[in-house]
Amino acid sequence: MSREFTGAIKVRVGNLSSWPAPPLEWTGHAGYILSVGYSPDGTRVVTGSSDNTIRIWDAESGVAVGEHLKGHTGWVQSVAYSPDGQRIISGSRDRTIRIWDAETGASVGDPLKGHTDSVWSVAYSPDGQRIISGSSDRTIRIWDAETGASVGDPLKGHTDYVRSVAYSPDGQRIISGSNDHTIRTWEVSTQKPVSLE
Repeated sequence: MSREFTGAIKVRVGNLSSWPAPPLEWTGHAGYILSVGYSPDGTRVVTGSSDNTIRIWDAESGVAVGEHLKGHTGWVQSVAYSPDGQRIISGSRDRTIRIWDAETGASVGDPLKGHTDSVWSVAYSPDGQRIISGSSDRTIRIWDAETGASVGDPLKGHTDYVRSVAYSPDGQRIISGSNDHTIRTWEVSTQKPVSLE
């Protein structure tokens, strides 16, 4: 049975003279925000918190994307995107590193285990093939980003917590900062401290 529409249709044209600005404060975690990072394309932000979770946010609107990423059993002290933006890594007080699918938020593989104390800092190599981590156990570890396997022995030399680690832009060196008041540089190829000769 068909019906004939006899009413009038009204169409209005309009526009917004000013768009609402993104919020100055983004809320959603229940604890301290311990680490933040942008995705390589700048469209997303990732955060790690003392509520043991990770959140992904829309960088323009400040709106959380998806649910909390859950799996860590301790504070999430460091987060970072992979160079291609497809993965997120996180380091935690629970002594593990986790890899996450940046699109779905799903955990990828098993946690990376090897540190004997809190993980303070994580970073990807520029080519995305390696992950490094610095820990309260005074060591730096290198991991295969695809398999999660530890690569070589822990880098030892610091006499206190390793709070921060990073790769050089060419991926040939690692730099680390520690509570022992020192900064150290390491050759990736040899996994040894850089010679001062």
